[in-house]
Amino acid sequence: MRAADIIVSIICSAQVLQSISGFVIKSKIGANVGITTTSISPHTSYSLDLTKSNPGNNKKSALSARRDDAEVESLRAKAELLRQEVQSFEKGKDNVAKQEQQARDKVAQEKQETRMRYSAEVPILKGDGSEVMERCDFPPRIKTEGKESNIIAIQANLPLGLILGQSEEMPGITTVDEVGEGSNAELAGVKVGDILRACTACQVSMEMPTWQLMAGGIGRPKTSRMMWSVDGKVFEEVMEALISNSMDPQARPVWLVVERIEDV
Repeated sequence: MRAADIIVSIICSAQVLQSISGFVIKSKIGANVGITTTSISPHTSYSLDLTKSNPGNNKKSALSARRDDAEVESLRAKAELLRQEVQSFEKGKDNVAKQEQQARDKVAQEKQETRMRYSAEVPILKGDGSEVMERCDFPPRIKTEGKESNIIAIQANLPLGLILGQSEEMPGITTVDEVGEGSNAELAGVKVGDILRACTACQVSMEMPTWQLMAGGIGRPKTSRMMWSVDGKVFEEVMEALISNSMDPQARPVWLVVERIEDV
């Protein structure tokens, strides 16, 4: 610590201090105090100079200041290290979250690609008689190592010009055995080896308005077209379903959903 300049006026009795003329005393804090008389009177005034300090005390103060500075720098270093550790932790946490999200996105993308490969948009008959295009799933029927299949929706005009068949080794699976050259099926993109998964089929039903029922009538015929799954059906039923498209009063193209196997 630095000693401050302190001026102390001491008023004391002339009888006590009249012989004091200037001497040096030691203060309680270890400082040299110079006392100088200005005059000798019943109330003599003395001036004490405390500007001189103990060299040992200054050395201790300097050491204490350096120690405080070192502690401050140490705390700053620790705070910086802690800040870096927090940043590293947050960065690592963000990287983990990002990797997990990428993994989820990859799985979702693979599922979407698989669904698109094994699905097709086809006309679906609704209860009110309208047709709405909807995407329908067709899980793969055959899985061969080194080969991949995908679902294709095809529209072809009648007559199709193709030959279908079923193998005894794979019952319930209808395949395209032959495609006539220049036929409607060939023009539409049907290929030999395609597996028929679904097709449109027409059904005739009797529409009976209330007034006809009250009059004892039998109603009038109404033809509806719908998508019909070929999977697991006997060959005769498949052929009847395809032929029924000729009853469509609007003469619309036949929808064929085929599974095509290709080399990977």
